[in-house]
Amino acid sequence: MRRGFHGLSAKVQTVLEHQPYSGHVFVFRGRRGDLVKVLWFDGDGLCLFAKRLERGRFVWPQAQEGTVSLSRAQLSMLLEGIDWRRPERTFAPPMAV
Repeated sequence: MRRGFHGLSAKVQTVLEHQPYSGHVFVFRGRRGDLVKVLWFDGDGLCLFAKRLERGRFVWPQAQEGTVSLSRAQLSMLLEGIDWRRPERTFAPPMAV
């Protein structure tokens, strides 16, 4: 995960065959699974966000074609270190009688 703006945007163009300036969010995970880097274009320039978990690993989706589409909620949970595939409610509403 030593790549920065240029390396990650080159990977988006060559490996994923997308444009880094398209407005999509591109998320890359480190080999150990405790570090992610997020690359996106906000209209003015490229932004790079990095996050490392102190404990645990990021739950990573299985890619069939090289890319995976996530909803905003799934991406938010992924970046928080939550298992976005099986979120559990912390409160069960009571039965209505």
